[in-house]
Amino acid sequence: MSSTEILQTAPMRAAESNTRPAFTMPAGAVDSHFHVFEAGYPHVSEPLYTFPEGTLEQYLRLSEFLGFERMVYVQPTFYGSDNSLALDVLRRVGPQRCRAVIRLDEGLDESQLDTYHELGVRAIRLDLFARANWPTSDIIEYVRQMAVRVRRRQWHLQFYTPGTIVRDLLPFFADLEETFTIDHMGYMLEGDGLTPDDFDRLLRVLEGGNCWIKLSGPYRIAKTKPLSYVEPIGRALVQARPDRLIWGSDWPHLPNGQRDTGEVLNLLQDWAPDPADRQRILVDGPAQLFFDN
Repeated sequence: MSSTEILQTAPMRAAESNTRPAFTMPAGAVDSHFHVFEAGYPHVSEPLYTFPEGTLEQYLRLSEFLGFERMVYVQPTFYGSDNSLALDVLRRVGPQRCRAVIRLDEGLDESQLDTYHELGVRAIRLDLFARANWPTSDIIEYVRQMAVRVRRRQWHLQFYTPGTIVRDLLPFFADLEETFTIDHMGYMLEGDGLTPDDFDRLLRVLEGGNCWIKLSGPYRIAKTKPLSYVEPIGRALVQARPDRLIWGSDWPHLPNGQRDTGEVLNLLQDWAPDPADRQRILVDGPAQLFFDN
């Protein structure tokens, strides 16, 4: 990748300049998807974006401002499968407040994964963007291999994947025995050729399988359109299975660090107007996935 292809990240928005929540945040609310970037940790040789501003201290100020009591760190592509920063975040915040999703180096042995579990790791993130050119059969075999690694500890699989691969894997997902989460509302972009029928098939998998979907990154779907463009998708997901949804800020909103996290959070008021559904999405669901085991 040439330097001209690397996204230039914007400066970080101050916590207090975000919009406050438009609804009462439930006790024990969890941000199920945030990243941290700090100097001194090994990163991939050709990152997709410049080193962003986004320290743990900045994030903790934001989470306090918005009313999140607990949070889940998700390993970003910037650090590849070196989880050093993820483990340090868990140590600094503590497993009662913070859990993590890692990228797995296939060379890690079981004793190392046991240590990860004790620190608060509860899922493996599968980057299928990096495997987008693989045949579907090879992707399925890779997922099955990773499923073996999570089974013993009752972790789950988290899919960071283009919507086209979500679509192709739906028959496989319908029968997948392991619990799994799909990032960013399924990432079913109209511009990539995804159709309403494809989304309806995803809803059926959500309704009947071991699937969870993360209400995160709506701007990744809206692209240049206003965030209200995503409202029908958010409402449909909530109507289908509010007990199988979790919410994540996707902070620091790469590459736009100036994005208003409070504005993104407040989309939930339109998608899930019933406080009982917001309780499921912000507290009960993430507790079941990340904090109850």
